[in-house]
Amino acid sequence: MCEFCVKHGEGEKWYLQARNYSDDLLSDIRRRRFIEEFVSDTDGLVRANKRLEMLGKAPRLIRSIVGRIVTRKMKKNHFGQVVPIEDIEKIFGFVNSIVRISCICRRVTLGKEKRYCYAVSLGPDGGGLAEIMRGVDNSFINGPDAAENELLTRDEAVAAFREHEREGLCHSVWTFQTPFIAAICNCDRSDCLAMRTTVTHALPVMFRAEYVANIAPQACSGCRSCLSVCQFGAISYSASNKKAVIDQRWCYGCGVCRSVCKTKAIRLEERARVPVAGNLW
Repeated sequence: MCEFCVKHGEGEKWYLQARNYSDDLLSDIRRRRFIEEFVSDTDGLVRANKRLEMLGKAPRLIRSIVGRIVTRKMKKNHFGQVVPIEDIEKIFGFVNSIVRISCICRRVTLGKEKRYCYAVSLGPDGGGLAEIMRGVDNSFINGPDAAENELLTRDEAVAAFREHEREGLCHSVWTFQTPFIAAICNCDRSDCLAMRTTVTHALPVMFRAEYVANIAPQACSGCRSCLSVCQFGAISYSASNKKAVIDQRWCYGCGVCRSVCKTKAIRLEERARVPVAGNLW
């Protein structure tokens, strides 16, 4: 299990602990200030994105040192973890509000309004987090064309996430001053700053899932559909065997590959039970 499960989940999956979504955590002044600055400082994210691109050209030693510093800081402030749809459904089962909001990463990378993020809370109508966001930037919650909060039912949210999977997006939970979990995002490597930072630039700001994927060779038809949706480059194709193959050392365990597998040849296994991936986070 990841270190957050030990620190914030008492040995269980930390993101399935309702207390980590509690509005009581918003009474912390430092956390409220962090959220306000995060929502309002889009220019800061633009600058961070430019620094990230510059760092990619730096010597390996410099990248390694900076990476450790960045990861340590982010674990305290704004860290994520990949979560498969089954556990997303469990989260939606105990939170009391799910609000679809604008994705700040897409604002920075695309300059467009893309509603791939979901604020979650134990409080009604978006809870204290929605109140903070509305106070700073109403469009972050509402978007330019929405007159009211886009408050979803559990079933509506699950349906939306399944549609995101068909788009090839993987799900991830995010803290705002750990361990407070405030948002669930749908990420890809081209537009998501966090995934780009973690996967492309090898500066981890998110954990891999508590699972890894595995393909049953006898069930695989060799259609290669799973290759097109893997954001992590973990799936390849064996021309000799006419089968897809997962390198579990690179797999983040999002489970999105299952959504396009017509023969249901792919399943998720507990990461801890897979020797080659058990200690890879």
